[in-house]
Amino acid sequence: MSDRVLPLLFDLSWLAWVLYWLLAGRGRLKPVVRRESGLERLGHIAPLVIAVALFWLPNRTSGLLFRRFVPPSSALAWFGLAITVAGLAFSVYARRYLGGNWSGTVTLKEGHTLVREGPYRLIRHPIYTGLIAAFAGSALALGQVRGLLSLLLVAGSLVFKLGREERWMGERFGDEYRQYRKHSWALLPWVF
Repeated sequence: MSDRVLPLLFDLSWLAWVLYWLLAGRGRLKPVVRRESGLERLGHIAPLVIAVALFWLPNRTSGLLFRRFVPPSSALAWFGLAITVAGLAFSVYARRYLGGNWSGTVTLKEGHTLVREGPYRLIRHPIYTGLIAAFAGSALALGQVRGLLSLLLVAGSLVFKLGREERWMGERFGDEYRQYRKHSWALLPWVF
């Protein structure tokens, strides 16, 4: 039974997240004052698209991308699903705290505020933390090299993107942001 249910649960989890993300983007967002260029955005979007495509490849029994890095295990797959759902939920939780400051691109908004509540008390980029966790859980459940490659692409892309966000926020909020950086972590408490 879990051979059919588990993939369906992964698909439904990611679909629910995408739907929420699309619908939440229709809310009251502040007007943009500064936005990264299309070429700059492509630098972090292209790896994300490739990462998602790796998960959608038809399953094969041979080839480097399809080699297993963990043995097939129902327990690992369910654990991966739990990590995926927790990561997606954490990213939604974080996005709700951003409110009108949120944007899918690196931007500064009119009346942009420095959010330091909820998950932003400890983590400056908790949406990215949640997405990396979700891809890690999905990679673990898949158990194939393509899942690890996908995870690396997502993590690299988001770290690249947060570098630009950190610079812009530092320019916008000055000493307040430097103090915030001293008392928070970029993605993972006590690690990075």
